[in-house]
Amino acid sequence: MKTLLFTLSLTLTSFLLQAQSETVSPSEGITLTVTVPVQSTEGHVIFGLYDELTFLKQPLMGLESAIVDGKATVTFTNVKPGTYAVVLFHDKNDNKQMDFEANGMPKEMFGASNNVLAFGPPQWKEAKFDVGDQPLTLEIIM
Repeated sequence: MKTLLFTLSLTLTSFLLQAQSETVSPSEGITLTVTVPVQSTEGHVIFGLYDELTFLKQPLMGLESAIVDGKATVTFTNVKPGTYAVVLFHDKNDNKQMDFEANGMPKEMFGASNNVLAFGPPQWKEAKFDVGDQPLTLEIIM
C-alpha cells in the first residue's frame, strides 16, 4: 500500500513539475497585446492575427474586445516567433463581419499593424512585423 501511494505521489508530482515548466517555456510563444483607440462605444472591435499565407483570408487567431474608456485591447497568447500582421475593424452593429457600401467602400473603421493607412485593403509587406521571444505591445489606429 505504501508503495502504491508513493508511486501515485511521485507520478502526480512529476506531472505538476512538467506542467509548471511548460507554462514558462519560450517554445510556447509570447504574448502580443494590441490596443486601438476608438471614438464610439457602439459594438466591439474584432482583431485577427495573420501570417503571410493566411493574410486577409482566415486569421490564425481571432479575438474580440469591448470598448472601454475609448480603447479596445486584446492579448494574443502563445504566439510563436515569426512574422505576423494584425488587421482589425470596429464592428459597430455587432454582426461579426465588416460591412461595405454598394461601391465597395467600408462602412466600418478598420486598421492594420504598422498603422498602414492606404486606400484599399492593407498589404502584407506594409503590415508585417516580427515576433521574437519577448512580449510585444502594439497600438494601432483606425
